[in-house]
Amino acid sequence: MSRLEKLLEFIKNEPEDEFLKYALATEYLRLNDTAKALEYYEDLVNNHPGYVGTYYHLGKLYEALNRKEDAIATYEKGMKTAREKRDNHALSELQAVYNELAGVEDDDDDY
Repeated sequence: MSRLEKLLEFIKNEPEDEFLKYALATEYLRLNDTAKALEYYEDLVNNHPGYVGTYYHLGKLYEALNRKEDAIATYEKGMKTAREKRDNHALSELQAVYNELAGVEDDDDDY
């Protein structure tokens, strides 16, 4: 049984488990099934907005799909969520990719 099959088995029993959704999105991305990966990442940001790890990966996927505006909006929402959760590690990662994509200089932007 493949990793994907195992994850799909698990999610049948725990359909709202955010970690399983995240694992599935990541596995689909690894298998180059961007449509399925996108579906799970978007489900996470819409239904589990506090799951901070999603924003970075969804933003990167949007970037890969040439959806720059969606990526920027995702990073902004992720930074807000990371700040609310006081997750400074996630915040700094999101800040870095946001600044790079949005062309923001690193000096005193307070985002």
